Amino acid sequence: MSNRTLRVNELIQRELNDILRRHYQSEAVAVTISEVRVSPDLRDGRVFVAVVGGDDVAEEKLRWLRSKSQEIRLELGRRIVLKFLPKFQYQLDNTAIRGARILQVLDEVSLPPAKPTVE
Repeated sequence: MSNRTLRVNELIQRELNDILRRHYQSEAVAVTISEVRVSPDLRDGRVFVAVVGGDDVAEEKLRWLRSKSQEIRLELGRRIVLKFLPKFQYQLDNTAIRGARILQVLDEVSLPPAKPTVE
């Protein structure tokens, strides 16, 4: 991935988070844009969304975000000047959940075996 693509990813992530905080405070309180990946030609992009709450809350927030995607894209186009503004696909980011599960498994593996007590 080129340096320019990385910079565009970070810029879009920062601006998307700012748009959510300024324009959609009450709805987006549990939503964080954790990562953005745009294609090298800047035509397509994936937005990874981390949501605080259970699976039902995450799906609800993801549906809400997809319904507002055109408005968010228009606001992003006003803030960022690019030759092409990517069309985004919003996906749920499960890396925090997977990371917590890996740490839990590692803790279980690294526990010393219980010593039998002699009575």
